Amino acid sequence: MSNYDIKDQKLAEGGRRRIEWAEREMPVLRMIRERFEKERPFVGIRMSACLHVTTETANLMKTLQAGGADIVLVASNPLSTQDDVAASLVVHDEIPVYAIKGEDNVTYYKHIEAALAHKPHMTMDDGADLVSTLHKDHRDLLPGIIGGTEETTTGVIRLRAMAADNALEFPVMAVNDAMTKHFFDNRYGTGQSTIDGIIRATNILLAGKNFVVAGYGWCGRGLASRARGMGSNVIVTEVDPLKALEALMDGYRVMPMEEAAGIGDIFCTLTGDINVLDRHHFEIMKDGAIIANSGHFNVEINIPALEDLSVEKRLVRPFVEQYILADGRQLHILGEGRLINLASAEGHPASVMDMSFANQALAAEYMIKNAKSLEKKVYSVPEVIDHEIARIKLEAMGVKIDSLTEEQVKYLNSWQEGT
Repeated sequence: MSNYDIKDQKLAEGGRRRIEWAEREMPVLRMIRERFEKERPFVGIRMSACLHVTTETANLMKTLQAGGADIVLVASNPLSTQDDVAASLVVHDEIPVYAIKGEDNVTYYKHIEAALAHKPHMTMDDGADLVSTLHKDHRDLLPGIIGGTEETTTGVIRLRAMAADNALEFPVMAVNDAMTKHFFDNRYGTGQSTIDGIIRATNILLAGKNFVVAGYGWCGRGLASRARGMGSNVIVTEVDPLKALEALMDGYRVMPMEEAAGIGDIFCTLTGDINVLDRHHFEIMKDGAIIANSGHFNVEINIPALEDLSVEKRLVRPFVEQYILADGRQLHILGEGRLINLASAEGHPASVMDMSFANQALAAEYMIKNAKSLEKKVYSVPEVIDHEIARIKLEAMGVKIDSLTEEQVKYLNSWQEGT
């Protein structure tokens, strides 16, 4: 196979072993793959996927391939690629992959172009870069697109903005909004893997530190919980009064970032917005402050402003850049401000990605089956898919739950009976 761009094919065997290890923790996706192998719902369908190239993603690719999909995979973040996984998919599964850990911006978009050269019928995005590039630079391909899926908060925000402007030219399923995605992946996956990334990059003790969590969505909730569990004094910053109130009721200190900036030891942004940490925050941060991001794009931290304030920058550990300011203070950016859980760690545990990628697979199947009736807008994952994934996950974990009796169903659907 010649249509790929990876670091080294010799890494393939190690990648295969890690992919198989992840599969052990992904029973829902495994069951879906077994059905796809029999039913082949994607025969004749070309897919282009712009996702984090990890062991879990590899199992999704193998599942879609088992269903008959002709698929190409590219990285959705320059630092999230696991090179051995990319090699294994190319060598062992003959799936074209264009992804190299640490690739520069030019290479990143060259790989996006390679995905679109596949002339996809369906897109799979982490951050909506495929969809936005399609709409901006390859409008000739739009008539052939059946639909797409999007798995990140940031990407869904972008797509909903496109839909609001009547700019979206094909239907997209917001996989990120599925309950089995944001309840578990965002909360438990991001919470654990972000802590993992920060500790791997810095080897610092979290206990006793002031840990500032910017944003109290599902990802922020998860991180705040895990940071508190490690003994940190957690501070939450928010712009939404309801989420701020929830954080306060959950036992965290809540304050504006301008106040938190002067007392925080560790900062992590998880908002999906721009310049959450800005110049005026850097100007009052403590000497030695550690700054990370677990939102999809590194724009949450105004790195150009920090560079402007600095007189020197140096790499002091892998994934730790030290910015020395004119007054001698040292601020530390982790993973170039990119997703720290994937930059310096391995991303979410396989067991939680099992549900997220089950949503991807079943959402893609749903779009194929219902293509003629779908409009050019952002759809939520059908509740029946969400519940089925949860049911299979419980079954795989050996957990049983109750079922409603006929009497209970009748009561819930009636209005005559009261007190």
